Amino acid sequence: MRVACDVGGTFTDVCFLNEATGTMHVAKTPTTVDPIDGVIAGIAAGGVNLADISLFAHGTTLATNALITRKFPPAIMITTEGFRDVIEIRRGTRNDLWDTYKEMAGPYIPRRDRLTIRERVDYSGKVLVEVDEAEAREVARVIAKRGVKTVAICFVNAFANPANEQRMRDILESALPDCSISLSSDIMPEIFEHERFSTTVANAVLSPVAGAYTRDLATRMEEGGYTEDVLLLHSGGGVVTAKGASKFAGRLAASGIAAGAIASRFVARLSGFEDSISLDMGGTSTDISLCNKGELSVTDDWHVEYGYPIKFPSIEVLTIGAGGGSLAWIDDAKSLRNGPQSAGSNPGPACYDRGGDQPTNCDANVLLGRLGTRLAGGAVGLDRDLAEAAIRKHVADPLGLTPEEAAIAVLKVANANMADAVRLVSIRKGHDPRDFALVAFGGAGALHGAALARDLSIPTVLVPPNPGVTSALGCLLVDITHDISQMYLHNIDEIELPDMEAAFVELEKEGFDRLSNEGVAPKDMVFERFIDMRYLGQWRAMAIQVSSPLTTLADAVASFHVDHGREHNYSRPDAPVEIYRISVRATGMTQKAEFARNEPDGAAATPVGTRMVRFDELPEAIETPIYDRDRLTAGMRVEGPAIIEQLDSTILVPPGISADVDPYLTIRMDIPPAD
Repeated sequence: MRVACDVGGTFTDVCFLNEATGTMHVAKTPTTVDPIDGVIAGIAAGGVNLADISLFAHGTTLATNALITRKFPPAIMITTEGFRDVIEIRRGTRNDLWDTYKEMAGPYIPRRDRLTIRERVDYSGKVLVEVDEAEAREVARVIAKRGVKTVAICFVNAFANPANEQRMRDILESALPDCSISLSSDIMPEIFEHERFSTTVANAVLSPVAGAYTRDLATRMEEGGYTEDVLLLHSGGGVVTAKGASKFAGRLAASGIAAGAIASRFVARLSGFEDSISLDMGGTSTDISLCNKGELSVTDDWHVEYGYPIKFPSIEVLTIGAGGGSLAWIDDAKSLRNGPQSAGSNPGPACYDRGGDQPTNCDANVLLGRLGTRLAGGAVGLDRDLAEAAIRKHVADPLGLTPEEAAIAVLKVANANMADAVRLVSIRKGHDPRDFALVAFGGAGALHGAALARDLSIPTVLVPPNPGVTSALGCLLVDITHDISQMYLHNIDEIELPDMEAAFVELEKEGFDRLSNEGVAPKDMVFERFIDMRYLGQWRAMAIQVSSPLTTLADAVASFHVDHGREHNYSRPDAPVEIYRISVRATGMTQKAEFARNEPDGAAATPVGTRMVRFDELPEAIETPIYDRDRLTAGMRVEGPAIIEQLDSTILVPPGISADVDPYLTIRMDIPPAD
């Protein structure tokens, strides 16, 4: 069995894939105080012994939550004299530009723990002032006295020459052998001090957290009979071993959101779509990403808290406050709003009957009959009367609407918010959403998928077999990856190809060493090369993939002009182009299991019941057939209007739309163009 686990704030989702048959089943258990207990319980709930697992992959919000809550061991930052406050000055920007009184969150390492030392390297890498060993040993003494075992070394211009950082590390290691040390020249060897320092500090403070967690998880798994590596999903859409996670812990800071994007791409590909948009709608938020020609959008401009960038490559995911529990409310201008406030899991939506009295998207769906009276296989009861009372009091009466009209309005505002977010990841980047399929998943995604597709003229909606645990599935579909980069500032006309080829070879050697250290055989290693290019004088660059060995840059430059025109709406083929950075993606290929393909059996879909449902397209509620998804087999078709229910989600099939079950049990809805 291959097992993947996604630990969320409320539930721990576990996905099981049988290598021999390609069949999959899932389990869902409450997240525990110690997340490892929930992981082990989830595997047990799936009826699988640890000794029978051939591969275990894990996505977690552990690192993200540690940064948000500041729950990590104390750390020391050692930097060049005069640069102690770089990470506190930041870029001088604010999350809320107009609120000058709103306090920014402080750095992850407070000022008293940022120590300085006399040293200096110039812009070209020339060492102007070497590390003073006596001063360095005094710094080591102070660290030992404070009992701190985590250090970030961040020297000015270390990206150009790491010699001083490496010498400081050697001195610390001899004096403090148990200390965990992160060097900025190892973690992020790039120009711009704040971004490099910030990424290194985040990596340093997370290292003991990730290290302890991965060691404990590996130990618990081994005690149960699991003998392979514990793999953890990182922000770039690959996995690292427990050993790699401890050294590059900052890469785990976006572990959770990457899994859904990966799974969405896989589901779309199985259904024949290389271009897809991922809609992962949960209880509190919606994560949206885009896959173009089989490639997920990647960014190195992201953060957990504003002002403290983490420059590791990350799958680009836009998160908005739109979920099943998002609150509907009326602002001071008497306009209906939706989110980002959420009822959360406690007290939850009004229909949960746990004390909540504010209307949510969930309440609107219950009132309209789109959701039944039970969720999660009967584990959660939904009270329609409580939903109606909340919507009447807070939306319908203030706006002069009936409760049903108010509920439809609530959901239309939620859909409009999500449509705007989809436009940001597609149209704003030069992509037409009409050329993509929409993969709707998460607990609430399938309820809103068809309406959202109509708003955006997206022709196809795909709903995976297990929408509520699709993110866990993503953890099964990844390889071990490392991204290694190096500054390479040159005008394109000045590049000597042999020199650039030699630089790429050095990066590939480092990638080879990292993968070898994680037990990857040479035959399973793949190396991809990228050049970050920009028009001369620009601030930001675009990554363009190049071939190996490197024989010409003409094709890369041509691709840059095309991509720049698509994403930024202008291209200047006559303008000089500059190389900013080169990078290598080192991939250790993991064995992939095939998912079972099901042949149609000719049977027809049969409803298991009916209920009154109000659709946007109709003036009043109509009796609507209800289908059990577990009884739908490959080749079956459900004609809308219809409701398809399953353990972890509900699918809304509006009038005039049909839902077809494909050979991989994905439901496909083809959305006719608007009149």
